[in-house]
Amino acid sequence: MKPPIIIIGANDFQNQLILRAKAMGYTTHVFAWQCGDAGERTADYFYPVSIVEKERILEIARAIKPVGVCSIASDLAAITVNFVAEGLGLVGNGMESAMTATNKHLMRRAFEKAGLPSCKSILVTEGTDLSALPLRFPVIVKPTDRSGSRGIRKVSDPKELPGAVAFAREPSFEKKVLVEEFAEGREYSVEYLSWQGEHTFLAVTEKFTTGAPLFVETGHLQPPKHLDEKTLANIRSLVPQVLDCLGVRYGASHTELKVDGDGTIRLIECGARMGGDCIGSDLVPLSTGVDFVRGVIDVACGAAPTFEPIGKTCVSAVRFLFSQADLDALERIRRESPESLYRVSEIPPIDGHEIRDSSTRYGYYILTAGTMEEMETLLQKAGLS
Repeated sequence: MKPPIIIIGANDFQNQLILRAKAMGYTTHVFAWQCGDAGERTADYFYPVSIVEKERILEIARAIKPVGVCSIASDLAAITVNFVAEGLGLVGNGMESAMTATNKHLMRRAFEKAGLPSCKSILVTEGTDLSALPLRFPVIVKPTDRSGSRGIRKVSDPKELPGAVAFAREPSFEKKVLVEEFAEGREYSVEYLSWQGEHTFLAVTEKFTTGAPLFVETGHLQPPKHLDEKTLANIRSLVPQVLDCLGVRYGASHTELKVDGDGTIRLIECGARMGGDCIGSDLVPLSTGVDFVRGVIDVACGAAPTFEPIGKTCVSAVRFLFSQADLDALERIRRESPESLYRVSEIPPIDGHEIRDSSTRYGYYILTAGTMEEMETLLQKAGLS
C-alpha cells in the first residue's frame, strides 16, 4: 500500500510537488481552495479546504495518518505545513520558526538581534503618524505578512507615503505594514535544503523585475550572470546564519538579498520554503542536476536528502507573461528555437488587465541553454536582457 503524504496547495507550482510525490510512490492528499487548479485533477485525493484552515486540515489529517506534510512555494502554506506537522509529530520547524519566517517584521527583528546585514525598517499600524516617521527616502513599503510582490511599492516622495501604506495594508492579513530603507543593487535569491540543522547550498538565482514602483518579477536566471566568486562565497557564509537565527532546521529555504556595486550584501527576507516562480521545482534541478523537490519530500517524511546530481546540467531561466508582446516573443522562440523550451504553462487570453503582483501574471515559460552565451540570446528575444 502506498504511504500517504499531505500536500498543502494545488496551483501550478504546487502541482510539480504533487506529480513528483506520486512518481515516488506516495498517495497524495492535497488541500486547497477549489478553483480549478491543476493539482485538483492530479491529486489522488483532493480536499476543497482553504490552506489557511489549518485546524480543519489537522483534524482531517489525523484520519489520513500521513508520513509527511509539505509544500514548496508559499508562505501561507508553510504556516499550515508546520502547524499540521507539529500536531502530528512529523518533521517540521515548529510554529515559532514558521511565524518568524513568514512575518517580515518578526524576521527583521530576528536579523537585527543576530547582527545580520538587514535593511532597517519601521512597523506601521493603523494608528501610526506617518509624518513623524524618521525616514530617509526612497523607501520600500510592503505588507508584513504577504509574498509574491503583493502590496509592494517604492516611494521617493513623502507625499506618496500614505497611499503606499494603504496599498500595502489592503492585502495584509494582520493589516500591518513595513516601511524600510531601499537597498540598491542587483537582486538574487538563494536556495538551501536543511536536514537536522545542517544547511546545504544548492543555487543562486538572478532576479528580473518590472522595477519601481511595484517590482513584480518578470523572470529568473540560474546560475546568475553577474555574481563574482568572492560575493558568492560571502553569500554562502551568510545564509546559514540567517537560517539558524530563524530556527530553520529542516526543509527548503529561499533567501532574497541585494548586492550593490561594491559587493555589499543586504538581506531582504528569507522564507522557510522552496522558492516559487519555478525556481526550486525546475531551475534548480536543471542547473544543478539535484532533485530539489524529491529532497523536500524526503525531509518531510523523515529521511535524509540526497544531493547527488541525477542528470545533465544547463543554464535555465523562467520568463513570465505580462502582455501580448511577451506572448509574441514566446511564439518567436517557439518558431526559431523550439528545443530551448522546457515547459510552457497554461496561458489564458491576454485581456490587458493590470499586473499588480505575481498572482496576476498571465503565465510563464521555462528556457534551457547549453551556455550562458546561448541563454543571453534567448533572453534578448524574451525581453529580459
